[in-house]
Amino acid sequence: MAKIEIRKVTTKKDLKTFIDFHYDLYAESAYDVPALFADEMNTLSKDKNAAFEFCDAEYFLAYKDNTLAGRVAAIINNRANSRWNQKNVRFGWIDFINDIEVLKALMDAVEAFGKQHGMTHVVGPLGFTDMDPEGMLTFGFDRLGTMPTIYNYDYYPQLFEQLGGYDVDNRYNEYLVQIPDAIPEKFKKVSEMIMKRYNLHIRKIKRSEVFGKEQMGQKLFEIINATYKDLYGYSEMTERQIHQTVKMFAPVLDMELMTFIEDWNTPEHKVIGAGISISSLSHALRKCHRGRLFPCGWWHVLRALKFHKSEGIDLLLIGILPEYRTKGANALLFYDLIPYYQKYRYKWAETQVEMADNKAVQGQWDAFEHENHKRRVCWKKAL
Repeated sequence: MAKIEIRKVTTKKDLKTFIDFHYDLYAESAYDVPALFADEMNTLSKDKNAAFEFCDAEYFLAYKDNTLAGRVAAIINNRANSRWNQKNVRFGWIDFINDIEVLKALMDAVEAFGKQHGMTHVVGPLGFTDMDPEGMLTFGFDRLGTMPTIYNYDYYPQLFEQLGGYDVDNRYNEYLVQIPDAIPEKFKKVSEMIMKRYNLHIRKIKRSEVFGKEQMGQKLFEIINATYKDLYGYSEMTERQIHQTVKMFAPVLDMELMTFIEDWNTPEHKVIGAGISISSLSHALRKCHRGRLFPCGWWHVLRALKFHKSEGIDLLLIGILPEYRTKGANALLFYDLIPYYQKYRYKWAETQVEMADNKAVQGQWDAFEHENHKRRVCWKKAL
């Protein structure tokens, strides 16, 4: 019988091995979009990620007959547990060969970590916060992944079902939305009526305004906090997290592909919504060898971001303050953005994960040709 050994990540060299395992396991995949190595190091390093202000974590490697066969992160988000009155240990960054014994050893390590810290349930795949990829792919294995999401082989959910004790706790959908040749006339009329009736205005910003006097980056994530606060497992971002996230995204943002909505009924022209999109980096990241920008990967990323050399758009973040959703304010985002998508000849836009029971969010795609092309789940087990 094969021997499976679990080793805890304790050094920077171990962490490099932890990150590199994904590149090795998916080297032959035609659909995986690898994360950048530097981004993974920053997220997983306890001295760099602001989430460690309220998270505890350990990382584990599984070796089968002394050969690396799997990895997993065990995470306790104390802020989320307090918000939702739960005692959950999360698992994330999970990868493993097609071997149920390897998976069992990894999950045993996560469960043991949870029990040591007084947790009552294990859930995942989840990251430290909602800014990290989440959900295990269960449908759409033949579709190219995206930068903000997880791609996994089809045997992952199959082995979780065999493992026993794990039930589906949440379901997600993703959509592929076709960019129309022109804004649908009905959509245009409704958007213009909403702007006039509620005195809402579209605002474009300069890059200097992200960190400048008006702190538009800060305002963006204040909206995200308010919009996402009641979603599955969400913990509101701290000031340091917001600053860190804005600093990370600012260099790759295209000001034309992001939109803010303001309420001019208020003296300060209150920001009540925002939509952030970028050129799809899926093909560019696949050309970054083992997640490294150098020596050649940087050029492919630059072509996609700066020169719009991509056929698609990733819809990164969409947020409308709750009191404005019933007014149809979200329509204004695409009223503004679609002409820019057309300008750069994008053919499609890809959403990120949306809770399967959130019909209000998914209903916004009804105005366009769209397809539910990927589905995901989060698992849960009582300890």
